[in-house]
Amino acid sequence: MAAQMTFKRYELKYLLTPAQKQAVLRGIEPFMELDRYGRTTIRSIYCDTENFRLVRRSVEKPAYKEKLRLRSYQQAQPGQPVFVELKKKYRDVVYKRRLALAEGLVAASFAQNLPLPAEGQIAAEIEYFRQYYGPLRPAVFLSYEREAYYALDGGDLRITFDENILFRCRDLSLCAPVFGSPILPGELTLMEIKTPGGLPLSLAHLLAREKIFKTSFSKYGEAYRQILHGNTQGGLCYA
Repeated sequence: MAAQMTFKRYELKYLLTPAQKQAVLRGIEPFMELDRYGRTTIRSIYCDTENFRLVRRSVEKPAYKEKLRLRSYQQAQPGQPVFVELKKKYRDVVYKRRLALAEGLVAASFAQNLPLPAEGQIAAEIEYFRQYYGPLRPAVFLSYEREAYYALDGGDLRITFDENILFRCRDLSLCAPVFGSPILPGELTLMEIKTPGGLPLSLAHLLAREKIFKTSFSKYGEAYRQILHGNTQGGLCYA
């Protein structure tokens, strides 16, 4: 039986210089700690229509948007579980539905445009989404190196730092090695603050003191912009 999970939270994004990242790390040290996984490489495959309907809608910055992606936290094997995620965002509030299934079953489902071999409310929502927009296909592979910090008080506050963000439009498999074209200049870090409510006062003061301001940034949206402008390396994508 597929494992199912649901999340609801705010996700706030910031682009940091190296100096700003170090200032944040110093500032959060008293109340946050790097999780037990350390620095990990996350792999995601974004699914879309042939004419990129979902990401085209997303880059218009509507109040409501949604996307479907496949994700793993290591180079997958066909029998290993990966995640199928339906992510919806209304203003800054993110709602995520997630299934865990064997990579081989997920890959076959999307390759053959067949329902996922899973039952339950989340599986039904994912299938409705696929039928509504479909057929959906793997469109872009995104990878990045992440450091994730959690709150020492047991709260749900999390801060992640993503670097070396790469994308490509071929070898769209979570079993494939990581490679691709960069999305950001090498010196920048994408920081995301994930919280069920407001920011702790100490964190808000830290961001204000370091002149770190919230930005609108979508990894998949930026990859799509670069595909359109031909800013790819080695024929990794074709507009």
